Amino acid sequence: MTALGAEPLRHSQLAPSAPQPSLLALGSSPNVPLNRGLERALEEAASSGFLNLSARKLKEFPRTASNYDLTDTVDADLSKNRLTDVPPEVVHLVSLETLNLYHNCIRSIPDSIISLQSLTSLNISRNQLSVLPACVCGLPLRVLNASNNKLNALPESLSQLSSLMELDVSCNEVTALPRHIGRLKALRELNVRRNLICVLPEDLADLPLVKFDFSCNKVSTIPVCYRKMTQLQSLQLENNPLQSPPAQICIKGKVHIFKYLMMEACRGDKMPDSLYLPVMDRLSLSRPSAGSTEDIDQHKKLDSDSGVGSDNGDKRLSATEVSVCVCLFSCNFGMKVSPLCSKKRMLGCLKAVHGPEENRTDLQDQQNASDIATLVHACCEYYFCFLSVFLRTHKSLESVDPQFTMRRKMEQLREELELMEQLRESIESRLKVALPEDLGSSLMDGVVLCHLANHIRPRSVASIHVPSPAVPKLSMAKCRRNVENFLDACRKIGVPEDKLCLPHHILEEKGLVKVGITVQALLEEATTKQNLFT
Repeated sequence: MTALGAEPLRHSQLAPSAPQPSLLALGSSPNVPLNRGLERALEEAASSGFLNLSARKLKEFPRTASNYDLTDTVDADLSKNRLTDVPPEVVHLVSLETLNLYHNCIRSIPDSIISLQSLTSLNISRNQLSVLPACVCGLPLRVLNASNNKLNALPESLSQLSSLMELDVSCNEVTALPRHIGRLKALRELNVRRNLICVLPEDLADLPLVKFDFSCNKVSTIPVCYRKMTQLQSLQLENNPLQSPPAQICIKGKVHIFKYLMMEACRGDKMPDSLYLPVMDRLSLSRPSAGSTEDIDQHKKLDSDSGVGSDNGDKRLSATEVSVCVCLFSCNFGMKVSPLCSKKRMLGCLKAVHGPEENRTDLQDQQNASDIATLVHACCEYYFCFLSVFLRTHKSLESVDPQFTMRRKMEQLREELELMEQLRESIESRLKVALPEDLGSSLMDGVVLCHLANHIRPRSVASIHVPSPAVPKLSMAKCRRNVENFLDACRKIGVPEDKLCLPHHILEEKGLVKVGITVQALLEEATTKQNLFT
C-alpha cells in the first residue's frame, strides 16, 4: 500500500517541472521540421531532377543547396515564397526546362537568365515586375506567363520568340501590343485581359490563334481582317467599349462577329472575298484606275475579243464584256439586276468604251448587250467569279493561272467536302461516337485517331494521352506524341508512306484532306486483311 501511495506522489513532484521542457520544445520545433523538409526536397531534386520549394516563405535560395548536385534539374518550382530577385543559383541550372516563380515579390529579372538556353516554360506571374527585359526574349520559350504584374509595355524584341505558343500578359497596364507581334508564327493562345489596350494590331490575323482573350480593355473596333482567323475557337471580348461590331452582335458569339466582319469587308472592298479564290485581289470599283483604262485600250488596239484570262475560246470574255460587267457591278452591287435596265447600261458602256472610231452599228451593240445580259442572268452563281478573275490590271493578269476556272475550283471544293464527310462518317461508325461540328479541332489532339487505330488493331497504340477534368486540354507536346503514335501505328498496320499525312496536318488543322486520305487507307488496309483471313 505504501508503494502504491508513493507512485502518485512521485508524479505530483514531476508535474511542476513539466512545462520547462515543453517551452524548449516550442522554441526549437518550428526550425527542425522546416530544415528537414528543405533537406528532403533537395535530396529529391538531386535524384529526380524536380526541385519543389513551393510555399516555404523563402527570402533567398537555401544555402545548403550547395551540398547537392542540382545541375541536372529540369523543373524548378519556387512559387509562393518571398523572393525579391531571381536567385543566382537558379540561373546556373543550365538544364532547366520549366521555371515557376509565381507569387513572389520579384521586381526585376537579371540578364544572366539568358544562360538558361533549355528553358521552354517561364511563369513569373503575380510579382512586381514593371519591365519585361529583352533578355527574356532570347530564351527558347514556348510558354510565357507574366500576368498580374505592373508591366506598362512589352519589348519589341518579343517577336524573336519564334517558338512561343502561349503568351499571358493579363492583369497589367499594357497600352499597346508590339508592332511585330505577327512574327510569332507558332502562337496559339494569347491572353491580354484586363489591360489598357485601345487598338488591336492587324498582324494578329496572320497567327494560328486558337484562344484569344482581350476582355476588360479599351478596344472600340475589331479589325476586319480578323475574319481570317479560321482556327480561332475561343474569343473573349467582354467589357470593351466596342462600336464595330456593335454590342448586340458581340453578345451573340464568335459566329455572328465573324459574319459581321465578313459583311464589312465586302462593303469596304466592294468584293465578296469569301469565295474560294486563291488569286483574288482587293478591288475598289468606285472609280476606274488609270492602269485599267490603259489595259483596255491596249486590248482594244489588238482585237475586240482579247480572250482575257481564258483557256477556252468558247468561254472567253472580251474587253467589251469586261466593261459591261464593271458597269453592272458598280451600278447594281448587292441587288438583283433588271434585264431591261442592264441592257441600257451595257449599251452606254459599249459606246463609251469603243467610241466613234469603231466601225460598229447600234444593232451590233444591242445584240452584244443582249447576249451578255443573257449570259450574266443565266449564270448568276459565277457572276462574282467573273469580276474577281477578269477585272484586273495588265500587271495582275500576268499572275493569274491561265488554267484556272471557277468550275474546276468548285469541283475541287466539293470533293474536299465529300472527303471530310466521309472521314467523319468512318470515324463515327467505327468508334460509335458523335464528333463535334469542327472536325479539325476534334482530331487535333490525336486522341480520337489513336482510339481508331486501336479499334482496327488492338494495342497498336500502347499509350494514349487523354484529357482529364482537372486538365481539360492537352499540352502541345502530348498532342504531338499522340499524333506520332497514330502515324507509327498506321505504318505497322501497313498504310503506304505515300498515303500518310504529316504531323502538322493534324496538329495545325491545315491538311484535313490528307488526314482523310490516311484514315481511308487505314480502313481499306484493315478491310483487306480481314478478307484475307476470312
